[in-house]
Amino acid sequence: MQVHLTLKSANVKTGPIPVSTTEQKSCPPGCPHKTSCYAKSGPLALHWNKVSTKQRGGAWNEFLNQIKQFEIGQLWRHNQAGDLPGAGNKIDKSKLGALVKANQAAAANGFTYTHKPVLGRDPIALVNKALVKLANKSGFTINLSADNLAQADKLIKLNIGPVVTLLPEDYQDKSVTPGGNTVIVCPAQTRDNVSCSTCKLCANVARAVIIGFKAHGSAKKAASKIFYLKAA
Repeated sequence: MQVHLTLKSANVKTGPIPVSTTEQKSCPPGCPHKTSCYAKSGPLALHWNKVSTKQRGGAWNEFLNQIKQFEIGQLWRHNQAGDLPGAGNKIDKSKLGALVKANQAAAANGFTYTHKPVLGRDPIALVNKALVKLANKSGFTINLSADNLAQADKLIKLNIGPVVTLLPEDYQDKSVTPGGNTVIVCPAQTRDNVSCSTCKLCANVARAVIIGFKAHGSAKKAASKIFYLKAA
């Protein structure tokens, strides 16, 4: 599993915190954003391709050693592109466990997002669900990614971690899901003086709101369509 760590992100929305990038095969094959992912265009796409072809980055253990060197309390984002370790739908239990322990060893504040399946009774989904729950209980925040508000409600009911959702590009800044859960748009998308480094909501495992990310990037119209198609 090839992964690259940028010690200081130059992305204004992220802010100057460490961010990682994991090779493309970590993404689940069922992810609807195969062609609409923001990471498939621009400089990030070039970087992601080089990580995926092993021109940049290194092995998982090398990455973990870098995490262990973080200062106490360091906020960092795992995967500006890519998903949790493990090819396809399945989360690699050993690699995720080692990542959680590395984050603990540094007493760092790591967070990430996943589209790996956790809903339903499929054996892989059941294992994934247990692994995500354990990671969130162990100080490494994994946000469950939904593609619409109804799916966000289903993920909330699992009670295994915080939830984020895709929103169309023209969505209002605050709303409520069909199940009555509050949704707020990512503050870094609505305010110029906010970034991940100052907001830290996505790293808060106990937050009471769903964070919505408005479709952005060159394929934002296609991503917006996914929201409405999935909601139909």
